[in-house]
Amino acid sequence: MSVKEELKVIIRELSYEEREVTLASGRKSNFYFDGKQTTLHSRGGLLVGQAFWEEVKQFGETIDGVGGLTLGADPIATATSIAAQLEGVNVHAFIIRKEPKGHGTGQWLEGRKNLPPGSKVVIVEDVTTTGGSSMKAVERAQAEGLEVVGIVTLVDREEGAREAIEGAGQVLRTVFTKSEVVS
Repeated sequence: MSVKEELKVIIRELSYEEREVTLASGRKSNFYFDGKQTTLHSRGGLLVGQAFWEEVKQFGETIDGVGGLTLGADPIATATSIAAQLEGVNVHAFIIRKEPKGHGTGQWLEGRKNLPPGSKVVIVEDVTTTGGSSMKAVERAQAEGLEVVGIVTLVDREEGAREAIEGAGQVLRTVFTKSEVVS
């Protein structure tokens, strides 16, 4: 079984639920992807790192870092960084806080010393719906002097994220779309 085939099984088993929920975007939905159930699973996390690293390589240029908004991006960024390192490539993980650190340096971005201004990065997400969280991460990374090459998501719910992200001049790569997971 390929990395993606095995990962899809884990996502279906652990992360997909049919129930009424309110999404981060404020929208109501009758299904939910809890990506953290997969990204924090021992085998799922490994497969996520491998799958994301394959997507990051598709940007076709040297990428210095991967990261995004805490909490969903944290395990993905770490797993992707490790998958790259296993191939001998240095791709550092970073985390974007929801608000600046309340003490010390007041940082928005953790992992800063590994990524000097001008570093090329990819934003990672567990689930995209409207693209709002992804674009917030892009804006914060750019404000920190990083060059955002694109975005990779584990699951695109196919509810407008691609259009919003690409309309804002970014590239969205998906490991899976909702249609691919729930077929």
